[in-house]
Amino acid sequence: MARDRIALRGLKFFAYHGALREEKVLGQTFLVDIDLYKDLSKAGKSDQVEDTINYAEVYARIKTIVKMERYHLIERLAERIAEDILQEFPCEALRVVVHKPQAPIPGIFEDAFVEIYREKKQ
Repeated sequence: MARDRIALRGLKFFAYHGALREEKVLGQTFLVDIDLYKDLSKAGKSDQVEDTINYAEVYARIKTIVKMERYHLIERLAERIAEDILQEFPCEALRVVVHKPQAPIPGIFEDAFVEIYREKKQ
């Protein structure tokens, strides 16, 4: 597998994911990080966008999923993002992190998140 990667960090969206009724009604901020693993040597030599993964298109896909779909768990949201990106873009593998910094946890904390790693099926 390629060690090269394209990374997007801190994609911020307001959405309505959560197990609690209040989360579904009030919504909250979610942050997404993604790493796309692909051999980037061809793009590095050609300087052509068609030889890489267009990260503006990846951003648009993630935005649509996070804002237009609703899930109880951020684990499912991360999985849904992974499924879509692996199917639609020429990456070998990816890592998705979904942050829920305002999770309903009774205590002081900075962040709650899930991280998944998936590879394209051969």
